[in-house]
Amino acid sequence: TARRWALDICELRKPWIKSLYKTDKLEPLGEAREILKFARAQARKQAANLEHPLICIDVIEEGIVSGPQAGLWKEANAFQGLLFSDTCKSLLHVFFSQRATSKVPGATDLGLMPRKITKVAILGGGLMGSGIATAMILSNYPVLLKEVNEKFLNAGIDRIKANLQSRVRKGKMTEERYEKALSLLSGALGYEKFKEVDLVIEAVIENVKLKQQIFADLEKYCPSHCILATNTSTIDLNLIGEKTKSQDRIVGAHFFSPAHVMPLLEIVRTQHTSAQVVVDLLDVGKRIKKTPIVVGNCTGFAVNRMFFPYTQSALLFVDYGMDVYKIDRACTKFGMPMG
Repeated sequence: TARRWALDICELRKPWIKSLYKTDKLEPLGEAREILKFARAQARKQAANLEHPLICIDVIEEGIVSGPQAGLWKEANAFQGLLFSDTCKSLLHVFFSQRATSKVPGATDLGLMPRKITKVAILGGGLMGSGIATAMILSNYPVLLKEVNEKFLNAGIDRIKANLQSRVRKGKMTEERYEKALSLLSGALGYEKFKEVDLVIEAVIENVKLKQQIFADLEKYCPSHCILATNTSTIDLNLIGEKTKSQDRIVGAHFFSPAHVMPLLEIVRTQHTSAQVVVDLLDVGKRIKKTPIVVGNCTGFAVNRMFFPYTQSALLFVDYGMDVYKIDRACTKFGMPMG
């Protein structure tokens, strides 16, 4: 069709319409300005401190109001100005940093291939456990959810259903896809089915003794290749695996709440964690559409380690008697999504 179209233009059977000058899809000026006004409000709402989305809208408006040539000139000038801004440098930094997360010295440079993870078990159906399970089944991983009793198990499954239904309501998912995702989920109260699992993620309450007991049990019931991961945000991984002989396959898989929405995944490795396990988890992280970062086993890992001084600064001002709303406003005005 495209070739015929080109020949028709060449042989003057069809007019050659230069797309730059086409205006048939443009709204009348008043209407166009209303649309652009709405777009500006949305851009300010989404990213209050970024100027480039607003400049893009200004450029579009120039093209509509003063014609395509004027629009192109404005675009060229605006681009040149933005190119040397701090925001541009920072966004480039973020772009390359996100890509650098997949290159981990001592893990990804050893030529190891990720092993196939065919079934995942999750311990705990609370807020975090159900969120992690949702992320897994959305990416076609069969999930076994374990809880201590029938009541907690049903509550966990209901949370997962609610997470999926919310996606259906927002139009991000069809009913058919909802049913398919849900069919990948099964529940358990014991460890009998754990012999066919390749990855376990523990997401129970932050209690050292409980976690130590769980990991001792997992060592007994899971196959020898199974990765034993914990979603802890505060407990030393060496302490969690202290009572096991499986320290080479114990790793942190720290998700952020709500786990099926937030894009970050901290993969926490100890001095014992094998490189193969890190490579496997990096692969799982990408498959469930997260940005995985590999961090060391230290207090707060990466995110909370940065969050501690941020929170402490705010609390220090509170101690000095400053209005909490003022502190909150300063945080959000700076660009933090929450005060």
